[in-house]
Amino acid sequence: MTRKCLIEREKKRKYKVRVRNRCSRCGRPRGYMRRFDLCRICFRELAMEGKIPGVIKSSW
Repeated sequence: MTRKCLIEREKKRKYKVRVRNRCSRCGRPRGYMRRFDLCRICFRELAMEGKIPGVIKSSW
């Protein structure tokens, strides 16, 4: 509930400049990737499950 409240509050900011990007899945503000609208942790979980199209694990 707390995370949901924080996400909603960010959407209704008085000044657009102060908006903080948050993960759409868990609400985490840090480690956010704009391209996927997810934090690094959620991104990794979904990528490993194969739920993000075009993303594969790389090794070198």
